[in-house]
Amino acid sequence: MSARRATVLGAGAILLWSTLASLTVLAGPIPPFQTTTIAFAIGGSVVALAAVVRGRASLMRPTPVSLALGVYGLFGYHALYFAALKLAPPAEAHLLNSLWSLLIVLLSGLLPGSRLKGRHVIGALIGLAAATLLVWSRLGAGDAAAPRLGFVLAFGCALVWSSYSVSSRLLAAVPSESVAAACLATSGLAAVCSFLFESWTSPSGATAWLALIALGLGPVGAAFLLWDIGMKQGDVSLLGVLAYASPVLSTGLLVILGLAAPTMVLAVACGLIVLAGVIATRPDRPGQPSEA
Repeated sequence: MSARRATVLGAGAILLWSTLASLTVLAGPIPPFQTTTIAFAIGGSVVALAAVVRGRASLMRPTPVSLALGVYGLFGYHALYFAALKLAPPAEAHLLNSLWSLLIVLLSGLLPGSRLKGRHVIGALIGLAAATLLVWSRLGAGDAAAPRLGFVLAFGCALVWSSYSVSSRLLAAVPSESVAAACLATSGLAAVCSFLFESWTSPSGATAWLALIALGLGPVGAAFLLWDIGMKQGDVSLLGVLAYASPVLSTGLLVILGLAAPTMVLAVACGLIVLAGVIATRPDRPGQPSEA
C-alpha cells in the first residue's frame, strides 16, 4: 500500500471519530463499561469480518506486545472517555480529550530520529490555555465534584491515546488486522468490569440501540483499523495536522444535534486548539536551523 493511500485511510478515522461524542450522548445513560463492551464487540467483529473477506484472516494474530499495547490504548482510552462524557459536559469533555493530537506531536519527539522543537512547546502551551478556558468557568459552579472528575478523566483519555498512538509506530511490522484481537479483548475485559462494578442498563429505545451500533461500526470499529494503517504506513506528520480538525467537527456536530450549546467559550477554545495544531506542526522554512 502506498503512503498516500494509507494517509487517506488514516484521515478517514479522524472523520469517524468526530461522531464519537454525539453517538455516545445519543446512546443515553448506559454505564461506561457496558458501552465499551457492546461497542467493541461490534467493532472487533467488523474488523475481523473485513480481514476474512479480504483473505487476510491469518494476519489477525497479534504479538504479545501489540496485544498488550492495543488493550492499553483501546480499553484504557474508551473506559475513561465514556466515563468522562457521563460526568462532564460533553462538548468540554471532548475538547479536553482532543488534546491527544497535540500530545502526539510532543511525544513524537521521543521517537528514534525525532526531536522536540520550540514550536511544539508553544503549541502545547496554547492547547493548555484552551483546556483551562474550558474548565475554569465550570469548576466554581454548584457541586463541581462530578464535572471536575469528568475533566480529569477526559485529560487522562488524551494521555492514554497519545502514548498508544506514538508507541504503535514502534510496532509497524505488526499487521493492522491484529487490531481485531485488541478490540475483542477490550470488549471481554470491559464485560468483566461491567459485571463487577455496574448494573446492566438496557438501551432505552431505537435511538439508543442505533447509536450503539453506529459506535461499533464507525468510531469504535473501522476507525481503529484505518488509524492503525495510517500510523504505520502513512504520513504521520500530515495525520497529526489533520487530527486538529476533529474537535472542531465533533463540537460542531454536538451543537447541530442540540447536544451542546453554541457558547463563545467553546468557539474560542476550538480556535485555540486549532491554532496550537497549526503552530506545532508548521514545517521548517528552507535554510532555517533546527530547533532544540
